[in-house]
Amino acid sequence: MTKYIARTRQIVWKNYLRALPALKTVSRALGIETAARSAMRTILPKIQAKRTSKWAWASETSKCRARLDPFCVGYGLDLGFGGDPINPRAVRVDLPQPYTAVGQYPVQLGGDADHLYWFADNVIDYIYSSHLLEDFDDTKAALKEWLRVLKVGGRLVIFCPDEQRFRVHCQKTGQPYNPHHKHAHFSLEFVKGLLRELGQTKFIHENPDVDIYSWELVCEKIEA
Repeated sequence: MTKYIARTRQIVWKNYLRALPALKTVSRALGIETAARSAMRTILPKIQAKRTSKWAWASETSKCRARLDPFCVGYGLDLGFGGDPINPRAVRVDLPQPYTAVGQYPVQLGGDADHLYWFADNVIDYIYSSHLLEDFDDTKAALKEWLRVLKVGGRLVIFCPDEQRFRVHCQKTGQPYNPHHKHAHFSLEFVKGLLRELGQTKFIHENPDVDIYSWELVCEKIEA
C-alpha cells in the first residue's frame, strides 16, 4: 500500500486529471479500491494545491542566471520573463496575461515581444530572453526586431531549448510538452543561421548543450 501511495503521488503530480481513471482501474484490479479511495482523498488536495501554486516550478532563467547575468549590463529588457527576470534592473516585458508564472515580479510592459513599439532604434544596452524565441512563427522577424532596438555594441542574450532534446526529455520524464513551440528543429544552429542572414551580430559566447535540453548564445550588435 505504501508503494501504491508513492506511485499515486508521482502519477497525479505529472498528469492530475487524466491520471484519475487509470488510478481507479489499477486500484480495482489490485483489490485495494476502498483503501486507495481513502488515500486519494488525503493525497489529492495536497497535490492539487501544489500544482495550482503560482510558483510551483523553477524558472528556466534560474538555471542560467549565474552564467548569463554578467552579460546583461546597462539598461536592458527581459522578454517573456514569466515572473522571474534575469535581474531586478531589467525592464520586464511579457503578455498582459502571461501563460507562465514562475516568480513574483509583475509585467511592466504588456504586449508581443516581436513588436517592441515602445522603443526607438538603437537605444537598449541588452536584451535577454529565456525560452521564448521558439514560440514565434517567424523567428527571423523576431530577431530582427530585437536587434533593431539594441545599440551598436549592445548584447543579445538568449537561453532556449533544443527542440528535439526537449521532446526526448518530455517523453522520458513525463514533463508536459509545451504546445507553444513552433519549430520541430529549433536549435542553436538554427538561430545562428538566421542571425548570420541578418548580418548585424558577432557571437561572443555560446554553449550548445546546457541544463539537460537547453542552449545559450550571446551576440554583440555590430554596424550593419
